[in-house]
Amino acid sequence: MFLSPRWIALLCAALITTITVVFISFVPQTSADIMFVGGISCFISSFFFIYYVIDTLVFREVNKIYTTIKKLKIQDFDIAKKTIIKSINPLSKLNREIYNYVSKKQEEINELKKMETFRREFLADVSHELKTPIFAAQGFVHTLMDGAIEDPDVAQRFLKKAAKSLDGLDILVRDLVVLTQVESGDLKMHLALINLIEIVNEIFEQLETKAKKRGTKLSLKPKSLEKVLVLADPQRISQVLINLIENAIKYGKENGKVQVAITEEDKKVWVSIEDDGPGIPQDQLPRIFERFYRVDKSRSRETGGTGLGLAIVKHILNAHDSSISVSSKIDKGTRFTFHLAKAPKEIA
Repeated sequence: MFLSPRWIALLCAALITTITVVFISFVPQTSADIMFVGGISCFISSFFFIYYVIDTLVFREVNKIYTTIKKLKIQDFDIAKKTIIKSINPLSKLNREIYNYVSKKQEEINELKKMETFRREFLADVSHELKTPIFAAQGFVHTLMDGAIEDPDVAQRFLKKAAKSLDGLDILVRDLVVLTQVESGDLKMHLALINLIEIVNEIFEQLETKAKKRGTKLSLKPKSLEKVLVLADPQRISQVLINLIENAIKYGKENGKVQVAITEEDKKVWVSIEDDGPGIPQDQLPRIFERFYRVDKSRSRETGGTGLGLAIVKHILNAHDSSISVSSKIDKGTRFTFHLAKAPKEIA
């Protein structure tokens, strides 16, 4: 319902006049002329007073506020002036809209603060991760330049160490490039029909040497599975499985076991990778998919890795409309679980 200042003043004046005339009528010896003159006087004075108050203190101030908002070019404030003026309670409506706008902006500010904190931490982490292999390689090269190159045995040993540091630097840079491409959407997933069992067995063969060094037994459950078709990017899903299985070998028990379990449903195939290692503390589980986050930093340095693997895994699976979850118990092991889209029955 639209009530302009005039209509509001008119209704209020009519109400006040009616009440006034009724009260006058109860006064003894009051003539009709007196009631008429009193009613007219009351109506006119009430009308102009109420109209002035409402127009000056409400509608004009609302117009000023709206004009100020427009001058500030607040694009997100999309309420029309007409809807405010035609509102029964324009101040309430304007206040509600401003509150919604401020709440939205506060959320954006909080998000920007989080992103700024994340940016600072990320730059600090990248600087630290790059500094370690660069300084190591630099030290070996300068030692060789200072005369160690004259000794063939020392030169060979230092060159191998420098090459190892540079190889680690190359892996880190490549992981950063992949992670950036996946997060920005530049790295597209090329979905194809793949046999998940075949890929898991190939990865077992690739990691067989590393598994033997730690005495780790690799197994696929159930053993009877020979063919499980899913729609996924073969290269990226292989990257996901290699990362998870390799981590399970690295951080699991020596002479332990790593089990890959596959479960089929109507439209999904669930994959879990489980080790019997020391496990991950519950308070650290939410952070393990962050860039450069390591549960055991000292051991992570010994076993290698860039600290970006799980972050890459998470984003690759997100690009497959999937997600990864983790559960862990101290001294009992850790399990990572994700799902992939199952191939249609007519294709399978």
